[in-house]
Amino acid sequence: MANLMIHFSLISATLFTIASIFLIQNIRHQQVFQDNPSKQIFLISLAAEILFIISISSSTLQPNGINFSFFNIAALVACILVLLYLITFFTKPVEVLGLIILPLAAIIQIIHLFFPDIIKISTTSLSLQVHILLSLLAYSLLSVSALQAILLFIQNKLLKERKTAGFIRSLPPFFSMELLLFKIILVGFILLSLSLFSGFIFLEDIFAQHLVHKTVLSIIAWVIYGVLLWGHYQFGWRGKKSITLTLSAFTFLMLAYFGSKFVAELILKI
Repeated sequence: MANLMIHFSLISATLFTIASIFLIQNIRHQQVFQDNPSKQIFLISLAAEILFIISISSSTLQPNGINFSFFNIAALVACILVLLYLITFFTKPVEVLGLIILPLAAIIQIIHLFFPDIIKISTTSLSLQVHILLSLLAYSLLSVSALQAILLFIQNKLLKERKTAGFIRSLPPFFSMELLLFKIILVGFILLSLSLFSGFIFLEDIFAQHLVHKTVLSIIAWVIYGVLLWGHYQFGWRGKKSITLTLSAFTFLMLAYFGSKFVAELILKI
């Protein structure tokens, strides 16, 4: 069974890589457009995602609960990112995001395969599993918003330099990209709010020593996202300001979810 999961992981990572190569070729030939996304890339990515889900299920679903250790969390986030990418593939201008999401999924799968979890953290508590699931969904969605903000930064820079050929022609209009960014942030902010709220309810002490850094950093990120949404809908904030705040908030969120977990599990081993 273990050997079969290894083969699934390797095939999945290979398919993600192939889909990434096809996407790069399409961009070079200016064949990536909002109204005509590539079915070939979608099908290859879908097959890779199915194998990805199967391959990580054995390490995630343990007899004593769900394993939420560092590398499993990284794999789950990558899996959710690809799933969100596929769900919106034909309805939103997200195909170009595959330039980051698909190679990232391949890399994380290989890391997850060859660097097994050192510490096993499992839980059978339903309330804790709900809290962690909300956190994963919020982090994954806000990761997409960060990727979208990076693309907006590149697009804005190229437009200001009057470079309208090549990569920029594969992107939807700037206004459409920005509109999608705020839709993603709004949903992600709601999920992050639910995650923090459930943490205060379900966890005995959300400010305990081993959680305080994660909690404080998450709250800082939540405040920045809230200010950004308020400024956008009240005062029309957009452009460079929205990109800067989005990436700043995500930096705090990334440190909360992975920075503290990396230090606790792999360095301090607590």
